[in-house]
Amino acid sequence: MDLRFSPEEEAFREEVRTFLKEKLPKRIADKVRTNKRLTKQDMVDWHAILNERGWYANHWPKEYGGPGWSVAQAAIFDVESALAHAPRVVPFGVSMLGPVLIKYGSQAQKDHWLPRILDGTDWWCQGYSEPGAGSDLASLKTAAVRDGDHYVVNGQKTWTTLGQYADMIFCLVRTSTEGKKQEGISFLLIDMRTPGVEVRPIILLDGEHEVNEVFFTDVRVPVENLVGEENKGWTYAKYLLTYERAGLAGVGGSMAAFDHLKEIARSQRKGGKPLADDPLFAARLARLEIDLENMKTTNLRVLAGSGSGGSAPLEMSAMLKIRGTEIRQEITSLTRRALGPYAQPFVSEALDEGFNGEPIGPDYAAPVAADYFNNRKLSIFGGSNEVQREIITKALLEL
Repeated sequence: MDLRFSPEEEAFREEVRTFLKEKLPKRIADKVRTNKRLTKQDMVDWHAILNERGWYANHWPKEYGGPGWSVAQAAIFDVESALAHAPRVVPFGVSMLGPVLIKYGSQAQKDHWLPRILDGTDWWCQGYSEPGAGSDLASLKTAAVRDGDHYVVNGQKTWTTLGQYADMIFCLVRTSTEGKKQEGISFLLIDMRTPGVEVRPIILLDGEHEVNEVFFTDVRVPVENLVGEENKGWTYAKYLLTYERAGLAGVGGSMAAFDHLKEIARSQRKGGKPLADDPLFAARLARLEIDLENMKTTNLRVLAGSGSGGSAPLEMSAMLKIRGTEIRQEITSLTRRALGPYAQPFVSEALDEGFNGEPIGPDYAAPVAADYFNNRKLSIFGGSNEVQREIITKALLEL
C-alpha cells in the first residue's frame, strides 16, 4: 500500500494552509494555541466559517452538503487544522449524528435535520452513558414507552459533554426488556427544550463546566424522531462509535501538542543545558515520536481501507482509540514533567481570555496542570481502553 500523498493531494494541502491563514481568526487560534477556554460563540463562529467554504461536514457526501473529499483529503485537513491551532470541530452533530442519519435515517429526517446541522440551527449533544451504564452501555435503563404518536421518556444520562449549550440530544433509550439487552434499545432524537428535560452541571477538578447530567421526566418525543427501526438502535450506536473512536485518535492534535512539547524541551534548562539534551528525557521524547509516527501511518491505513465516506472496522477504530489516547496522555505527562514546579500551580482564571494576572512561570505553563488532569479521561470515554482491547481480541479470534 502506497501511503505517500499524490501531487494533487499535496496541492490540496497548500489550499488548506492558505484557507487557514486567511480565514482562521487570530484571536481564536491564539486561544487554542495557549489552551485558553473557548466560548460557545468561538466554536459557532469557526463552524460557520468552515460551512461557508463547504468544509464543515468534510466527510459527508456532496449530495448532503459535504465536499465529497477523499479520505486522504480529510486526513490532510485534520492535521493542517490542528497545526494551525484551529478549534477542533464539535463532533456531536456533524461527525456522529450526521453519518447515522445519512445511512439509517428516513428521507424526511435527512431533509429536516442535516441542513440544520450544517447551518448551526441545532447544537447537538450525545445521550449515551448513564450512572450504571458507561463502558457496559447496553445496560442502559432510560426508558421510552410508546403512547400513541409519542414516546414517553424517563431516565438519566451522564457525562453529557457541552449539554448546557445543546438544543437537541440524540439518545439511546430502552424500548423493550425482552431478549438480549442489546436488542431492546432504540435511537431517539429529543428536543432539549421539551418539558421534563433538566440539565445539571458537573463541575470538574479544574472548575470547568464541560459535562452534565441530563434528567428526563415524562418527556414526550414524537414517534417521527425515532431513527431507523424500534429496538435496532444498538446497530446504529455501533456505527456511530466507529466514527467517534477513530476521531479520538486525534492525530493532528497530538502532532501539534508534540511540536509544542519539543519547543518546551528546547527552552527549559537542566544542569545548564536544554532539557532536550538530557539523555533520559530525550529517550522518552524519541519513544513518543516513534509511537506518534506509527499511529499516523496506522491512521492512514485505516482511512485508506475504509474508503471515501465509509467507516473503519470496529476493531481498527478501537486500536486507534487506544493508541491515540495513550499517546496524548504521554504528551501531557511529559509536558508537565518538562515544566517541573511551574506545572504545579493552577490558576483557573488564567485560562480565560483577557486575564491580566501575574503569570507563574512561562506563559505557556498556566494550562498544563488542567490539561494533564483533564486528559486522564481520554482512556475512559468513548468506551474504556480495556473494553477496546476486548473488541480487538474478539475480532482477531473471531469470537
